[in-house]
Amino acid sequence: VQLQASGGGLVQAGGSLRLSCAASGRTVSAVGWFRQAPGKEREFVLAINWSTGSTNYADSVKGRFTISRDILKNTVYLQMNNLKPEDTAVYYCAAGQISRFFQRVVPATYVADWGQGTLVTVSS
Repeated sequence: VQLQASGGGLVQAGGSLRLSCAASGRTVSAVGWFRQAPGKEREFVLAINWSTGSTNYADSVKGRFTISRDILKNTVYLQMNNLKPEDTAVYYCAAGQISRFFQRVVPATYVADWGQGTLVTVSS
C-alpha cells in the first residue's frame, strides 16, 4: 500500500494541527501514526481499525489527539489539539495488521508499510 502524509507545520504550544494520510493500492486493515523526535526512537502514537473505526492510543496523547478515517476518500486523519513542545517530531503514517496495531505496546517493527514523514514543530 502507498501512504501519502501531509499537514505538518509550525504551531505554538496549546495550538492544533491536523495531519492527513491518503492510502492507495491494496486494502488496508489498520492505519496508524508513529513519530520520531530528534535523538529518539520512533514511537507509536495511535491507530485505527479501517473496517470498524475502533482506535488505539498511546497514553501520552489520550485526550489530546484523535484519529479518524474517511472511507470514501481512503484517508486517515490525525487531529492534534493542545499541542506541547514535546510533541515536536516527524510524524509517519503507517499501515499494518490489526492484531499488531492494537496491542498495548506497538513497536515500529510491526509496521508493514510506511508513508513519508511530515514534520510537526511545537514552539513554547
